[in-house]
Amino acid sequence: MKKGFIAFITASLLSSTGMAMATPPSSPNVFGWVEKSMLMPWGVELKTKLDSGALTSSLHATDVDVFEKDGDDWVRFTVDVVDEATGKKVEKTFEKPRYRKVVIRGAGGTERRPVVLMKVCMGNTVYEEQFTLNDRSDMIYPVLLGRRTISHLGYLDVTQTFQHSPQCDENSPVKMDKDQQDDKDIED
Repeated sequence: MKKGFIAFITASLLSSTGMAMATPPSSPNVFGWVEKSMLMPWGVELKTKLDSGALTSSLHATDVDVFEKDGDDWVRFTVDVVDEATGKKVEKTFEKPRYRKVVIRGAGGTERRPVVLMKVCMGNTVYEEQFTLNDRSDMIYPVLLGRRTISHLGYLDVTQTFQHSPQCDENSPVKMDKDQQDDKDIED
């Protein structure tokens, strides 16, 4: 009797594990945990980590300066990265309206970061997304896409990498940021 009960429990656990690991429906919107993206309209191809542990996406930026322009907060920042398409180091300075600011809490303490809207090409679609600006020069990936962005892309398959190449042009569909926030601090 005891052996039969143990066999029943074991079979139940094994079958439920298989169901939990079921693959998502067949879709062109299945992305691996590492992909190549393109920062638009600049056209620079970047290695990108899709991180379900982060809420907000992050972009490598240096010389981050918040300033006032026409009564609004703007951010000037420099993106200096290796273009994965050419292997060359490239640099560009951007000026964008500050969308909001976030408070990041981690082992090193609390840090405030500005958030800007940037357009990034994933596959053949351009996504306007929220990015915190942070010096990621010590990181492997200059772009990290968090849950907010991943939810706009489709499925994340953590067993795969490089499922799509960025192939966007002026005729590509553009999905605008739908997750409107006010300019209050929020915690990521």
